[in-house]
Amino acid sequence: MFNLLKDKLKNWTKKISENISKKPEVSEEKPREKKPKIGEVKEKKSKKIVVEAPEKEETKGIFKSISEKLFKVKISEKEFEVYSEDLEMLLLENNVALEVAEEIVKKLKEKIIGQEFLKKEIESQIKESFKEIIEDILIEPFDIIGKINGKKKSQEKEPYVILFCGINGSGKTTTIAKIADFLKERKLSCVLAAADTFRSAAIEQLKKHGEKLNVKVIEHEYGSDPASVGFDAIKYAKKNFIDCVLIDTAGRIHTAKDLLREIEKISRVCKPDLKIFVGESITGNDAVEQAKSFNWHIGIDGIILTKSDIDEKGGTALSVGYVTKKPILYLGTGQEYDKIEPFNKQKFIERLGL
Repeated sequence: MFNLLKDKLKNWTKKISENISKKPEVSEEKPREKKPKIGEVKEKKSKKIVVEAPEKEETKGIFKSISEKLFKVKISEKEFEVYSEDLEMLLLENNVALEVAEEIVKKLKEKIIGQEFLKKEIESQIKESFKEIIEDILIEPFDIIGKINGKKKSQEKEPYVILFCGINGSGKTTTIAKIADFLKERKLSCVLAAADTFRSAAIEQLKKHGEKLNVKVIEHEYGSDPASVGFDAIKYAKKNFIDCVLIDTAGRIHTAKDLLREIEKISRVCKPDLKIFVGESITGNDAVEQAKSFNWHIGIDGIILTKSDIDEKGGTALSVGYVTKKPILYLGTGQEYDKIEPFNKQKFIERLGL
């Protein structure tokens, strides 16, 4: 997972570190020696000067200080510019959105230009800078289970409603089934709403998942109003004291205005507590643009990226949250119900070798 981006970042960091370390050391201006006056020379020669031997600790400190001065270098803006183009290009080639790539280059420039580095520590310092930048770019995910339990304990006595959106083929319906299984494992009940009344076999697909998971599916006929399906699922959940309602919606291209108006209506009628965009990790900038569009129309709260297990680049995960200012909540890592993992910033950074 994300190995291409990991290797490219490693190689770039190594290249700039090796080349910068070949520079001449940072020079320190030595103070000028004061020349004695002619009349003072004889007098000074006659004096016997006694010098005490410095202690070992003091000697070590002096040598360490001299050693550090000898092996320190600075990275100039001109030198950084030589490598910044390569960095931006490798980020773009690995599905990082342009605005995110530019932000990474800009922040790295701010962190390392003009700073003194020990030659032997340049590579580790640049890696540490990358780590800090990516930590800032990624949005911290929130705890869905905590939110559901919070509403469950409140006086509202209402189910927690989650609306899922995304384009066709992104793995949305399978992801909903995974979330249903995830909730069941944590002793939370749910009902599924088959609000995709447009795509052929969409209702049957969700019902099949429902049967496997022993979870109730609320359905209407094909062509019926999707918002009414969601509304009825919420009504059923209230009556039967069910904790969560998971609403499946028709996949729609993020530029199809009529279909986007339809999901706006579903959101308006069902008033979901959480709106999740489901996109493919391997589609790069397409997933970013889709997320931006859905965020504009219904205001998404979080993101699930599918097919992350076969994503060798990792740029989508790095970009989609930054562009939408919404967190990645889960990564889909396979077809089985348990192949979904909560997104963890530190784990993601480690996967990039940082």
